Amino acid sequence: MSTLGDQVRDWHHGVLAVAREDLERALCLFSAVREPPAKIYFNMGCVHLMAGDPEAALRAFDQAVTKDTCMAVGFFQRGVANFQLERFQEAVSDFQLALAQLRSNAAIDYTQLGLRFKLQAWEVLYNMASAECQAGLWAKAADTLVEATSKWPEGAQGVLDTALDQVQKRAPLQLRQVPTGEVFQPPRQYLQHLKPMDFLGKAKVVASGIPDNHNTDGWPQQRSQVEQAGHQSPPSVGGPMSHALCYNLLASGRPAPGPSEDSSGTGGAAAKDPESLVTVTVQCHFTVPLKAPRDTDLSSLRALLAQALLHQAHVGQLSYQAPGEKFWVPIPTEESLQSVWRNAATGPRGLQLQCRGAWGRPVLYQVVARHDYSAQRPEDLDFHRGDTVDVLCEVDESWLEGHRDGCIGIFPKCFVVPAGTYVEALPGPGPKPGDQH
Repeated sequence: MSTLGDQVRDWHHGVLAVAREDLERALCLFSAVREPPAKIYFNMGCVHLMAGDPEAALRAFDQAVTKDTCMAVGFFQRGVANFQLERFQEAVSDFQLALAQLRSNAAIDYTQLGLRFKLQAWEVLYNMASAECQAGLWAKAADTLVEATSKWPEGAQGVLDTALDQVQKRAPLQLRQVPTGEVFQPPRQYLQHLKPMDFLGKAKVVASGIPDNHNTDGWPQQRSQVEQAGHQSPPSVGGPMSHALCYNLLASGRPAPGPSEDSSGTGGAAAKDPESLVTVTVQCHFTVPLKAPRDTDLSSLRALLAQALLHQAHVGQLSYQAPGEKFWVPIPTEESLQSVWRNAATGPRGLQLQCRGAWGRPVLYQVVARHDYSAQRPEDLDFHRGDTVDVLCEVDESWLEGHRDGCIGIFPKCFVVPAGTYVEALPGPGPKPGDQH
């Protein structure tokens, strides 16, 4: 059985095959994806159109809009396939469905969803008029173009005026469609894990907390001041991916009887006296992808996990919590860390830090859901009221990309509030998620 990584790899290689116009290979790779999502069926339809097979393209677009009934661009391309098959009434119906999924918006930009194409409402109406011309409905086609001109004239006035003039002269219009070769690409967060990673890196002793003649617990003589002192929950072994992993790190506050050593010769931080040491508590929460044989033993699984966590510790977002505060403040630069050290010097609890990451990406901040959100598309992230979501990227002014329970997707910003500002209240009617697409 193929893993998620194998399926993403086939999807990616299929996109590359389309780019070099190896259509047979592209169809083979897209077909290899188990239980294809709507985007894969859409890609197959576009490849069939490139190959001059509108009948096969129609079947693929049928599957795409069945999987995702809100896919406006899927209805748009199915209308193109029907048009090429000279099924003009069916084409008009598909363009009407595409326009309905635009929900009175002037356009839908699919770039953030992996397709470099912006579906314009006027283009949908233009194609509708083109199909009406072929069906002999010239007056209806002219009315459709007038509607397009009155509602969405920006950037298209000249094209629509020329088209209206052609229709009045009973000259057919050339159909518009998604540019040849443009297909949905797999999500970026999946692609980055197809590349091999060096999880181990280079080991370096930052500072020794135990002298050579006091090593009585069987640890290596050169031991970092940062020790694992918390708990960790091992990931599930049922699939190629682990669930969230939580553990705490405690920086020891014990003074060193002698000078500290730095075997790397790079001048690591040394503990000079007890007063210079600050207790640092780091709460870590990571979601890591692991690929392991099905019958991997516990020690080998822990070794894989340790390698992945070492990489996560380097890329995770460090944040600081001031004494008495509920908010976590990101520490993006060396200057901000030095400011944190100055504040921690006066606090009795030492330094409280947090490190969060998901799939090798830093967590920018956290939000809490004010309303339930049900995924409208495969790339959406659903959640319930009160759920905490890690924000990985601010897509635009209205959408965020986030992580919850091992899943990554996008969701509307208006459904959440910053963590720490959420107040439990009686549930009210939430926003309409359909208006966000």
